[in-house]
Amino acid sequence: MSGLLSLLDKPGLLLYPLYRGGNRGLESLSHTEQVIGSVGNGCRGEVEGLVVFLPASIFPTRANSRPPSSMASCAEPCAAGPEPTAPPPAGAPPLEDFEVLDGVEDAEGEEEEEEEDLSELPPLEDVGQPPVEEAEQPGALAREFLAAMEPEPEPAPAPEEWLDILGNGLLRKKTLVPGPPGSSRPTKGQVVTVQLQTSLENGTRVQEEPELVFTLGDCDVIQALDLSVPLMDVGETAMVTADSKYCYGPQGSRSPYIPPHAALCLEVTLKTAVDGPDLEMLTGQERVALANRKRECGNAHYQRADFVLAANSYDLAIKAITSSAKVDMTFEEEEQLLQLKVKCLNNLAASQLKLDHYRAALRSCSLVLEHQPDNIKALFRKGKVLAQQGEYSEAIPILRAALKLEPSNKTIHAELSKLVKKHAAQRSTETALYRKMLGNPSRLPAKCPGKGAWSIPWKWLFGATAVALGGVALSVVIAARN
Repeated sequence: MSGLLSLLDKPGLLLYPLYRGGNRGLESLSHTEQVIGSVGNGCRGEVEGLVVFLPASIFPTRANSRPPSSMASCAEPCAAGPEPTAPPPAGAPPLEDFEVLDGVEDAEGEEEEEEEDLSELPPLEDVGQPPVEEAEQPGALAREFLAAMEPEPEPAPAPEEWLDILGNGLLRKKTLVPGPPGSSRPTKGQVVTVQLQTSLENGTRVQEEPELVFTLGDCDVIQALDLSVPLMDVGETAMVTADSKYCYGPQGSRSPYIPPHAALCLEVTLKTAVDGPDLEMLTGQERVALANRKRECGNAHYQRADFVLAANSYDLAIKAITSSAKVDMTFEEEEQLLQLKVKCLNNLAASQLKLDHYRAALRSCSLVLEHQPDNIKALFRKGKVLAQQGEYSEAIPILRAALKLEPSNKTIHAELSKLVKKHAAQRSTETALYRKMLGNPSRLPAKCPGKGAWSIPWKWLFGATAVALGGVALSVVIAARN
């Protein structure tokens, strides 16, 4: 604290030590004061250890000026008299003694003690420190004091190396080689080209693709790639660790061979990212190629029992086929697109049937039958959808038509036999319910014994009566006009 006192040794500042027992008036100070620090024992009497400084402008400039009463009230003498002072440090000049006393009247009427002249006292100096130069910039003392009191800023935390993409720890990304400055990130719908190296958790490499091209957001690849590539810059190389949930799932894969429930490590380098093609400007062959790629992606998802992604891929393929075209196509290209559309609709119906989306599956089968009424797969799936909805009377004729087209198909035969049994059980249940409603559960109501072959049905009788009444009314109207 001695260095701080040396900073306070300035013209225009007065320092007053607070003596032991003199803290009584500290709360009553009326001027702007600040507690700075410890002074130690260097005056007559033991100093309490606090120094209060006030601007010198608030004091009169007389030679025998007196400190303000507010300051004097802070340093009352102790009842036991002045205490002995501690000896100054060896080799240091002793400090001048001075006291700040309150004016106290004697109970017997004695005269007041003479006031000590403080104007001639030299300022306190910090022992062992050189005096501070008087020529300083204005406000330097305040700046130094604030700088000493200001806490050091905490170091910024180091950035995390791994990025938790979904927040569940199952899909993480780490940048190995950052992209060049100014590179951008791809967006959904763009066609990206990546270099991919796939490894198992034990380090076994199972796949290596120097140039893998896919459309971002179309589920053309595993979800781990579809979710991590949008977070990469063009030219960046990253390591992606993914749980089997975002890779090939419990089914695994045959090509490349991935065991079931296998987590993967992907080393991905994003090479390019360009906008997707304009469907209206595609030629016939380009449409066929694009639709085939989407259909193959759907087949891969279907084999992994991921029917939602499979249905999405088939729907994208149908969209590529049926979108309007501004480029003329040949008859052969139109036939190829029609055959491809039928395949995609059949596969879409199969995926929707697995997802129990019966209405959507029935609509897909009906679209196929509009183009090919004798399509066996569409007939079979339509009959199966109707059977799932309980429409056995409608499903059985459709399955019989499919079996007639392909009598050797055991799957259709088994499904038809099962439906016939279910339909018979349904009819027996309905018959029992009707008997119970009629109050004769033992047997069906017998036919009316008076009814013969010559008896006229009641519908015919009602019709004849209506015709007769109409003729009478017409004759009355004609007679009225005449």
